[in-house]
This record gives sequence, structure tokens and C-alpha cells, in this order.
Amino acid sequence: MLNKLKENFLFFDGAMGTMLQSAGLKAGELPESYNIKNPHIIYSIHKQYLKAGSDIITTNTFGANRLKLKDTSLSVEQVIYSAVDIGKKAIEYRDEKYIALSIGPIGTLLKPLGTLSFQDAYEIFQEQIIAGVKAGVDLILIETMADLYEIKAAILAAKENSNLPIFCTMTFQDGTRTFTGTDVITMVSVLEGLGVDALGVNCSTGPKEIQVIVEDILKYTQLPIIVQPNAGLPKIIENKTYYDLSPEDFSKEIKSMAKKGVTIFGGCCGTTPEYIRSMKSKLKGLKPNIHLPTRLTTATSASKTIVFDDEVKIIGERINPTGKKNLEVALKENNIDYILKEAILQQETGSHILDINVGLPEIDEKYMMVKVISEIQSVLPTPLQIDSSKKEVIEAAARIYNGKPIINSVNGKKSSMDDIFPIVKKYGALVIALTLDEDGIPTTAEKRVEIATNIIEYAKKYEIPEENILIDPLVLTASAEQESVLETLRSIPLIKSKYNVKIVLGTSNVSFGLPNRNILNTTYLALALGFGLDAPITDSTNHALMDTIRAYKVLANQDKNCQDFLNIYGSSNNVKYEHTSYAPMNLDEIIIKGLKEEANRKTRELLNNLSSIEIVNKFMIPALDIVGEKYDSQEIFLPQLIRSAETAKEAFEAIKDHMTREGVEKTSTGKILLATVQGDIHDIGKNIVKLILENYGFDVIDLGKDVPIQTVVDTVKNQNIKLVGLSALMTTTVKNMEDTIKALKREGLNVPVVVGGAVLTPEYANMIEADYYAKDAKDAVDIAKEILQ
Repeated sequence: MLNKLKENFLFFDGAMGTMLQSAGLKAGELPESYNIKNPHIIYSIHKQYLKAGSDIITTNTFGANRLKLKDTSLSVEQVIYSAVDIGKKAIEYRDEKYIALSIGPIGTLLKPLGTLSFQDAYEIFQEQIIAGVKAGVDLILIETMADLYEIKAAILAAKENSNLPIFCTMTFQDGTRTFTGTDVITMVSVLEGLGVDALGVNCSTGPKEIQVIVEDILKYTQLPIIVQPNAGLPKIIENKTYYDLSPEDFSKEIKSMAKKGVTIFGGCCGTTPEYIRSMKSKLKGLKPNIHLPTRLTTATSASKTIVFDDEVKIIGERINPTGKKNLEVALKENNIDYILKEAILQQETGSHILDINVGLPEIDEKYMMVKVISEIQSVLPTPLQIDSSKKEVIEAAARIYNGKPIINSVNGKKSSMDDIFPIVKKYGALVIALTLDEDGIPTTAEKRVEIATNIIEYAKKYEIPEENILIDPLVLTASAEQESVLETLRSIPLIKSKYNVKIVLGTSNVSFGLPNRNILNTTYLALALGFGLDAPITDSTNHALMDTIRAYKVLANQDKNCQDFLNIYGSSNNVKYEHTSYAPMNLDEIIIKGLKEEANRKTRELLNNLSSIEIVNKFMIPALDIVGEKYDSQEIFLPQLIRSAETAKEAFEAIKDHMTREGVEKTSTGKILLATVQGDIHDIGKNIVKLILENYGFDVIDLGKDVPIQTVVDTVKNQNIKLVGLSALMTTTVKNMEDTIKALKREGLNVPVVVGGAVLTPEYANMIEADYYAKDAKDAVDIAKEILQ
């Protein structure tokens, strides 16, 4: 199938939902149920797409997971078996026609954003994939994903339970990021690393608007690219949803993408067989333009990618208990906030990546490594480096890590490489390779190059490319091995001239056992940078070391126009950050940084001198406003937004406990009703809005999902609701949103209504006569403030 892409394009089908709506699917009716009760309709849709020219038809199983089916009489196996059987009958076993198992989002956010564990998500996808494999699909299509963590769980389930090709697409919002904050380079880095066969974008918007995302994907991946846009933007005409782009205009944009290097096409919301037919016609006679961009060395979180390029990157070394008594105590006492402060401090003082080592004999290292990584990833977007000598710790951490981590480390011993390289390959990580082998650490540069060569060549047996290897040539202390100190540096250009690898080095080892370590460390760091060191593993809270790096970047023409240098030193002789260890923080800082345990303690302390309302108005509301501004400007993303909201919640809990003890009753500015409309079972966005509103002190009544229109009306009447928030994810249920608004008005309930959801636009909101449109939780808060405060 993939070999075909050298000479021809591959065409998927278009929208299943759009076709089912035309065939009579009602709002809120489960599309997958048609596999059982109306198989002839599904068969007809497949046949229409095949006749239009589709090479691959997609099973009607987008939502066939145990959570979405739990309130029905249908099982996952029943839905998938029937879907594949219909597909087989439709293609009639013709050559060059394939069946793709469609797997969509579960519908619930994974921890820490939601309540679903990574393992639970994996098992949900595993059940779908096993059923699809048994039924006889040809490939697995993981589509319309907005959460990088969720798509990782799906890919692992597919890789570990099948040998089928895996195609993956994510859906992007305005600004070329997904709902949870993943940008294109991060998606490509992670999905390529996990070993998918094709990647790309679907849904999102129309093909014209999606061009900028496609161009970014083309910059970074050598894999085949799949694009399945919507047929423009949704409109409502005579109470029906239409999309505003014709097949002809749609296909013009597709042709533009094909010329740039996209090779796999299909359609999403609003597309029909006519769109497939038009695409096929438009691309007739055109040959695929195979693109091969330069491969990059990248480490990522879920929302941030660090590229090891021509500019020095700093790997923060402070989260390692060796020689750090306070950190050792924090690990033993499970004091996560202390560890988070260390992580935040390093990020604030210039570290691009954080090394995480929690190895102590007195604790469960695997448990603690997983916990620390999960907690740091909920607070910071900084990529992490998993540092352990234990294979089982490294694998557990790499599995739950959200993004593309660095593994620290492998060495030239065959046993080490056979232990670590399978983990590196499976999880698509970078790996630090130490130039030591069965004979120990060498004394010469040439021997270091020889060990590095052995490691890099052995890695190729595991299909690990050079760009995923970071070589550490290891420096020994000058007090014991003075003659070899420069040999370490001499090996750097020798290794880099031979292979496309980057160099990392823990430079402070050179001064161990000697007085005045700072001057030795800074001098050796400067020398190492001059020899070609790409990423020192160092302490970014050390002013002298950071001064050295910043000065080097100016002199090496890395800091263009000396911009960073001038920003830091231009108005003062001192660096702008004030400390090398954490100073006491105010409650607003604690909320912004997401230190949950600290928030409760600090609030209880403040209650000794301030009233509840003073704490809310002086610290909490301003903090949440700053968090909202950072979110709007994409300085932080959904994980950090939710973490700060949860931290504020801890402060509110302390205030509520205090008010209860003092016999003080809570005052309310008015109640807000939230509901996902009838027929729609998606409530991720609504739940986030609820969390943020509550932490601004609003009184929220959450009616849940699939809420009948009359229930909304009755609640507004009986609860004296001041603002109604309605959510819908599916185009089929927007009509119920409109009907809910009309029902409120018929009853004379002139309560303002704000609407939101993936398919909504300001124009759409205006068409259904909503009073406000909120694109996200921050918008919802601003609207609530306007109305209720």
C-alpha cells in the first residue's frame, strides 16, 4: 500500500457522519448503531465512495469504544466486527482497495487534565484494535486527536497488538496548536518516534485554512502525509447544517498541497463522494512530490520542542539527590512541591531541558520517577531527561512520559545497549550515550571516538537514527585524571565530523575534589563550548556558569544582535533573576506556578490576618487573570491552565473550611448553568469551563451531558439562573442547542446564553441566536464577569 505512494496518490473516503445525516441519522443517535440496525445504509455509503475513487474506506467505528457504548446494548466487538464485515462486502475483495479501522478520541481527558489514567486509555484502544485485527482490517487510522498523550496511548496499543500500518491525524485549532497545546513540530517529533507509517491533519477547518499547518508538517517529516480537511466552515440554512466550500474549490486547495508534497488525501466533516471524485479528477496526471526535509534532533514535552541546533541548549542538573541533602529528604518524605520548586527555578533561570534522577535506595524509584515526571509535566512545558541506572525505571517513565524524552543513559557495553536501545526505539526517545565500555572510561580522545562509533553503529541494528543519539564523552576530575581532561574535549570535533550526533557533557565533574570549583567549572565550560559542546548538563541557577554561556553565545554569533545578552545585562550589572534558591512566595505566585500543597498551607496562614474576600480579591483573582493571559498568549497551555485552577481550588478549600468553622455563609453573585445539549455525549470542554469558573468564585450548576431541553428550561426557572452555558461538539447536535435557546425564550426566560464547542463559530452562534460565543474557558470567565459582576 505505502509503496504505491512513490507513483500515485492514495485517497481515503470522505465524511461518514455527513452521509449518515443525509440518510436520516437523528441528532444524538449513535452513528455506530447503523452497523447493526441499518447495515445496508453503511454498505451504500462505502460503495458510493469506492465508485468515486476512494482507495481506502474507513469503518463506521469512530466512537466504538467501551466508554461511549456503555449506556447502549452494543459491545465494542459487535460494532467493529459488523463494520468490517460491511466494508469487506463493499470492496468485494478487490485488489488495491483497503479497509481502515477508524479510531477516534475516547471522549474523556487523560490525567492530569482529566480522570482517565494512561493505562485505562491504552486498554480502551487495545480492545478496539484487537477486535479490528481479528475482523480483518488492512490498516489502523487513529484520527481527529487533540491530545498528544491520548494518541500516544492509541499508537502503543496499535503497535503492541498488531503488525498493521498505522496512520495518525490530529486536529488543530486557530494558531496551529491542538486543543491541549501541541504544535506541529511536537506532533511530528513524537509520532515519528513512536513509529507510525503516515501522519497528518484532519477535521480542524477547511483546506485553505489548513494550508499553514500542512506547510509546517512538510518542514519536519519524511513520512507520508495525510490530509483530510472539512468542506469549509459550517453554516445553518433552514435549520440544517451545511458546509460552505464546493467540491471544485476544495480540490483546488488539495492540488496545491499535492504539489508541495502531500500524498494521502480524504475528507472530513461536510465532504461527500463528490469531493473525492473532484479530488481524483484534479490530481489526474500529477505525480507525488516526495519531500525529504533534514531530520532534526529534538526533545519535547506535549507542547514544547527543543531543537538541538547551532545554539547551545542547557540541561538542568539539580533534580538529582547525589550530594543534595534537602532533595534527598524531599524524596523520602514525598514532598513533591519541593521538587516542583526546583524544576520551576531551573526553567526560570535558563534550563531548556531538566534531568530527573530520583535514585535513592530507601524509596521505590520506579514509583517516584513516574510520579515526579507526571507532576512536573502538569506544571511546566519543559522537556525532561529520564536519568536512572535501572532498566525498569527507564521503561516505566518513558511509557507514561507525554512527549519525546531523553533517556540518560546507555554506554558501550553490549549488555547496556541491549537493555536500553529497545526502550529508546519503542518510545521514540533521544538517548545519551556514554563513551565507556567493558574496559571503563578511556584516557584518550581516539578511544572515546571508537566507543562512540561502536554505540552509533550498534544502534542502527535497532533502527535508531544518528539524530536520536547524544554522545557524552565523559570528563574525569582534574584532581585525579588531569592528563585526560583535554582529551575529552579533543574527542568532540572528532565525533561530530564522523556522525550526525550532538554532544552533551556534565562539565562540573572536572573540578570534583578541588578548591574554588566555580572558576574551574566556568573555564572548562567555556573551553568545551569552543570545542563544539551542544548541551552542557549544568546548574542554570549558578550565575557564573550562565554568564559564561551567555557570553559564549554572543561571541559565537548564536545570540543574534546580542539580544538576550542585552536583555539581561543591558540595564544592570546583575542578572534579572534574584536567587539561586527559592524565596518565599505569595499566594498569587503559588497559584500561577501550580504548587497545590503550598496553596492550602499559605491560604491558612493568610487567614490569620486577612478576610476570605480579601484573599480572593488580592491574590486569587489576580493570579487567575494572569494565568488566563498567559494561556491566551500561548506562554502556557491547557495542562498548566488546569494545574493553576486546581491550585486555586486548594486555596478555596482552605477558605471554605475556615468559613464553615466561623459560621460564615458564602455569598453568591448568581448561578451559572452549564450543560452539554441533548444528543451530545462530549463534555470535556464544558468540564474545563466549570473548573475555571468555580475557581473565580462563581456558583456553577452542572447538568452534565445529553441534557434534555426541558431539563434546562426547568432548572433556569427553579434555580434563578443568571447565565446559561451550552456546549456541543457535533454538528448534528447544534440544532438541539438552537432549540434549547428557543425554548428558553418561549418560556419568557430572558437569561443570557453563551455557547461553545468544537463546531461552533461566532457566526454560527449568531445564527442560532445565542447571546455570546466563547472559544475557550478564558472567554467564558470574561463573559461571566461582564454579566454577574
